[in-house]
Amino acid sequence: MEAALVSAATGVLKPVLGKLAALLGDEYKRFKGVHKEIKSLTHELAAMEAFLLKMSEVENPNVQDKVWMNEVRELSYDMEDAIDDFMQSIYDKDEKPDGFIGKIKSSLGKLGKMKARHRIGKEIQNLKKQITEVGERNSRYMTGVAISNTRNATVDLRALSMLENASKLVGIDEPKAEIIKLLTEGESTNEQPKLVSIVGAGGMGKTTLANQVYQDLKEKFECQAFLSVSRNPDMINILRIILSEVSGQDYATTEAGNIQQLIIKITNFLANKRYFVVVDDIWDMHTWDVIKRTFPMTSSGSIVITTTRIHDVAKSCHSSFSGHIYSIRPLNPVHSKELFHGRLFNSKEDLPLHLEKVSDEILKKCDGLPLAIIAISGLLANRERTEDVWKQVKDSIGCALERNPSVEVMMKILSLSYFDLPPYLKTCLLYFSIFPEDSFIEMQSLIMRWIGEEFIHKEGRYTAQEIGERCFNELLNRGLIQPGETNEYGEVKSCRVHDIILDFIVSKSIEENFVTILSVTTMAVRTQSKVVRRFSLQGIEEQNSTISKAGLVLSHVRSLNVFEGFVEIPSLGEFRHLRVFHFDSYMPLEDHHLENIVRLMQLRYLNLQGTKISELPEQIGSLGCLEILNLRFNHVRELPASIVKLEKLSHLLVDDYVKFPDGVAKMQALETLEDVRASIQPFDFLCGLGQLKNLRRLQLDLIVVWEDCNKAIASSLCKLGTQNLRSLTIYKGSSLLHEPLYLPMLEKLMTWFSVVPEVPKWVSSLRNLQLLRLEVDVVKQDDICILGALPTLLILHLIDVTNSNEKLRISGVDGFKFLRIFMYVTNSHKLDLMFAAGSMPKLEKLDLSCLHILEANYLDFGIENLLCLITVKFVAYGRLEGVIGAIKTALERAANTHSNHPSVLFERIQ
Repeated sequence: MEAALVSAATGVLKPVLGKLAALLGDEYKRFKGVHKEIKSLTHELAAMEAFLLKMSEVENPNVQDKVWMNEVRELSYDMEDAIDDFMQSIYDKDEKPDGFIGKIKSSLGKLGKMKARHRIGKEIQNLKKQITEVGERNSRYMTGVAISNTRNATVDLRALSMLENASKLVGIDEPKAEIIKLLTEGESTNEQPKLVSIVGAGGMGKTTLANQVYQDLKEKFECQAFLSVSRNPDMINILRIILSEVSGQDYATTEAGNIQQLIIKITNFLANKRYFVVVDDIWDMHTWDVIKRTFPMTSSGSIVITTTRIHDVAKSCHSSFSGHIYSIRPLNPVHSKELFHGRLFNSKEDLPLHLEKVSDEILKKCDGLPLAIIAISGLLANRERTEDVWKQVKDSIGCALERNPSVEVMMKILSLSYFDLPPYLKTCLLYFSIFPEDSFIEMQSLIMRWIGEEFIHKEGRYTAQEIGERCFNELLNRGLIQPGETNEYGEVKSCRVHDIILDFIVSKSIEENFVTILSVTTMAVRTQSKVVRRFSLQGIEEQNSTISKAGLVLSHVRSLNVFEGFVEIPSLGEFRHLRVFHFDSYMPLEDHHLENIVRLMQLRYLNLQGTKISELPEQIGSLGCLEILNLRFNHVRELPASIVKLEKLSHLLVDDYVKFPDGVAKMQALETLEDVRASIQPFDFLCGLGQLKNLRRLQLDLIVVWEDCNKAIASSLCKLGTQNLRSLTIYKGSSLLHEPLYLPMLEKLMTWFSVVPEVPKWVSSLRNLQLLRLEVDVVKQDDICILGALPTLLILHLIDVTNSNEKLRISGVDGFKFLRIFMYVTNSHKLDLMFAAGSMPKLEKLDLSCLHILEANYLDFGIENLLCLITVKFVAYGRLEGVIGAIKTALERAANTHSNHPSVLFERIQ
């Protein structure tokens, strides 16, 4: 992925370089003195950017380097603000030139050539002077310490968890028994090695668990090895360690042999021997691809354990052998208390009554993370055992983590995960520090903020939204954020951050002045920088709500995030450089609070969801940089005419009662448009919709739509369908679905309250469709044939409204070659469905719902023929105990005889 425009590592040096490059364009080449100064400044800043990127990979830079890095980042923000202020001041406020270059061209006409040269020259000289001063100051105090990346120095710290006496470990017996069972079950008939890949976030105890299994079983094998791989493995050295341990001879210091020779040597030695190898802390699939080649596949009865923080790596390990993935679980409340107590009291002491409540609150923060419990209890071991002292620790765990050496190991493990991230992911992760503890963060809102902050941007054929989803998924995959709400299709819609990880992120953000947090607990300790770049206002009580009390400089704030509980609503006039404005839902934001919003010429993201706003300023169209506008769940009923002037607006979210003005075809940047009620829109809107060539996601409500309206919408959709439309959601659109739609690029089609008599014939043209939700009056075999022939369909949610009393039979010839999830809902009194041999060969999840079940005549659904099945869910609506019980018993019996032993989820709704 390309470097972000804005990042925690380099600040806004890249945007500044871009704006300076614009100043180097043809318009200013005639001003030789100015041109030379700009060129010199550009070269200096480019060198600084490269150095900052290099330094961002160093875990422990010296103090002087840290100071210099912070100075350069801060200066980059000041420089961009100065350039923006200058360009803003030199063009007529009634005219809005397109973009930065447009402003430059406009400035020549406004000021005259000599005046423009003088003003620009003065600005550039001032900027260059500041850069020179920063560089000279750094040189005067430079210690001469060379830059070195010390990441490998912390690798051995994980071995400390192996040195824990087994008698001190809690909650390990059950997972240890589960892993041993997975490794030894059916070993007498197994013809190749068995593998378990333990996966989980840092600090969960993966290494400790693997080591306990290793200690219990290693004596049963001819050859054993336990090795830690780390992030940046020396593969030659890793292979020498394996060879040394399995052979019992010292190959660690020999210089002989390349990777291929060592692999052959290990493989030959292990041939026809039973071996047990633990490969701890694998960070990437390439490393595993090399190591796995050392393990002979013909060594019956051998076993391998791998540990990793990354789910994709665990899947790669699992797929290489007859293996299992074991997701390590947090400690339950009982074991958490046991570990906490064991670190603080001897076996004869009880937890004092006055500390029970606060200890429970501390353990809730630790959330079952063994390393966190050990670190926090270690911190408390040196404090007075009073309720007030422990409450102070509980309320300021983040600050304690930053200062106390007893948590050094945990913080280094978290640091290891952080410094493994590429710069753009570090920036995205640090942004979570703006959210209060225990927040559930909606994915789409988060990604749109990243876009507004310019952390991510369009790359080639991938939109910024798609890049954002990739970043979100990678952070999930690495275990740095946790999934929150997951929809019925298994898509993660929100996330949360573990409190301990959040504390780490916050400490990093404060250290680099990336985010300033103002809350009840941070009034004194988290406002270290006077100049605020990104401002998070969290839960301030009324008596503490005045921002000015904190003594902060707000004129350079780029991002303002106001969360529930903050009483005072700041005046937007103070934030002239604002890019992102997010006001949490159900806060008392009213129309008069937006009086100055049209002065925020750099605003890119505006979220007014859930506020009391009833109308937008008529001049909203002057916000030429605005890319994201969220108006859901407020009182806005009509958009001002000037909104069509927002030529950069890419994501517009409204409620279905909002009326658009004429001229929507001008909004060519739109990629997302949700949720539009067609019947209240002008006819110009319905026709203009088809001209939005970049539109990718569209949500339409088609209640009470006349025939001409349907024709216009169908025509617009067909135009969009040959362009970029990828996702279409339709409410109450039965009549539209009768139209011959052509949407060959569509990947997701969802219909709600839009029953059709049969699957429309045009559905067969959806050659790129991956997800389909469709409501059909009576599903017949012909419909199954149409749907099964869709070549890329992964998820099918089919609602059979009436049911024809015919038994639906799905066989291998019907297609569904790549279907992963099948959800079938019937309104009939019985479920007549049968899967024949070879049907749905890739299906993993089967979800069946019977809305009015009265009979249990058909209990054999043929699920044994769904070879890849992992989960079966049955939702029964009804009161007949005997019928429901019989269905449940039949499903459980079928699952038990299935080769995969799929889990059965049974839900009854009366």
